[in-house]
Amino acid sequence: MSNEKDPATKKSSLLSRRVFVAAAAATAGVAAAPSAFAKKTKMDTPNISCGDPSEVSIDIRVCAPGGTGATGLPAGFSLQWMTKADFDANGGWISSDNPALCKASFSGNANLSRYNLGAGQCVTVKVGEFLFDSGASTNCGEALECDTEYVFRAFGHATSSLNRSDFTSNLLCSTLPCNEGGESCTFTQGYWKNHVVDADSNPIWPVNSLTLGTVNYDQTQLLSIFNTPAAGNGLIALAHQLIAAKLNVENGADPTDAQQAIADADALIGGLIIPPVGNGFLKPSVTSSLTEALTDYNEGATGPGHCN
Repeated sequence: MSNEKDPATKKSSLLSRRVFVAAAAATAGVAAAPSAFAKKTKMDTPNISCGDPSEVSIDIRVCAPGGTGATGLPAGFSLQWMTKADFDANGGWISSDNPALCKASFSGNANLSRYNLGAGQCVTVKVGEFLFDSGASTNCGEALECDTEYVFRAFGHATSSLNRSDFTSNLLCSTLPCNEGGESCTFTQGYWKNHVVDADSNPIWPVNSLTLGTVNYDQTQLLSIFNTPAAGNGLIALAHQLIAAKLNVENGADPTDAQQAIADADALIGGLIIPPVGNGFLKPSVTSSLTEALTDYNEGATGPGHCN
């Protein structure tokens, strides 16, 4: 009996071997390079860096990593911070659940939020003098301490398909040295909002009314404006800093470095009535440069310096 297979059988056997070898090679290729096909399970970790400081605040720049397959930060991010002295005394971070830890959340899901970052996009937040626009909240809204080093870290918020990111590496940033400004110094808008009278009910505000644009507001109305979050309305954010700047000038602060910004802000506001007193509105892109100039004056980055 012959041991040779007929041609059809030989062809079928050869084809089977080729299919098996090809399948094995493909399987080996996948096993050899799993990272090329790995599915992401968490958001990309943000990048954070120090921006401009004042005596009472520090700008923190938050960026979503770019590149192919980057997740962005569509749901926003959170910041945490401690003084470097407290960080060292504690031997590192205190628990995120501890109410003593300073935290701020910047939601990308809120209406008109500027914190829903695409891949490669960045945003700057001012820690110590927060702009409480749509999506921003914190348990530490007070001013930072002058001449003080702080430790920051951040993480990206989870989405419906990806878990929250890892924490960033620790970032060290410092406020500006304390400036003994004397009677000519300035206070922040947060100070004026929370210091209307002293412990004996004596008035701290130097005046009981101010004109913003061409409209006059009494103290009750000014306080209601102070207590209204900007929520995407640049007019409100500008008004917060304009009220503070005018109170500082009325209180005796040297107005030289703020005069032009105050005049320009009044001209821009004109007859608009600021919420919640009215329903005036300006886009943040229109007001941001003036808001920043007045913030710098009130915080002591420009002008006579912040009152300590």
